[in-house]
Amino acid sequence: MGLTSSRKRIQQKTRARRTRFKLRAVSRTLPRLSIFRSGKHMYAQIIDDAVGKTIVSAHDAMKRAGGKKKPTPIERATYVGAEIAKKALEKKIKAVVFDRGGYKYHGRIKALADAARKAGLAF
Repeated sequence: MGLTSSRKRIQQKTRARRTRFKLRAVSRTLPRLSIFRSGKHMYAQIIDDAVGKTIVSAHDAMKRAGGKKKPTPIERATYVGAEIAKKALEKKIKAVVFDRGGYKYHGRIKALADAARKAGLAF
């Protein structure tokens, strides 16, 4: 038998906490690019942990489908990465610490990170 869904959520939160603890130990001066992935959508926000405020945010629901073709999850994650980088650069944020939130660096998370780097955000 596999793990129950509540147990999986607990393990995911534990991984996220562990990751955030390591990030804070490494860099206290840079803002944090935090990712949340639901079953259907992707959300990203840049947080200043010194004051506990969100500086900029982006999500894939912001993209309006111009054509009839529904974008794939990877395409939507790429859009979120490019959008968060564009907003960060407008606010004069050039470097961040990437907080993958306990998710594997694979698939949608990787696509978002690559798009943000390509758009000019350093991490």
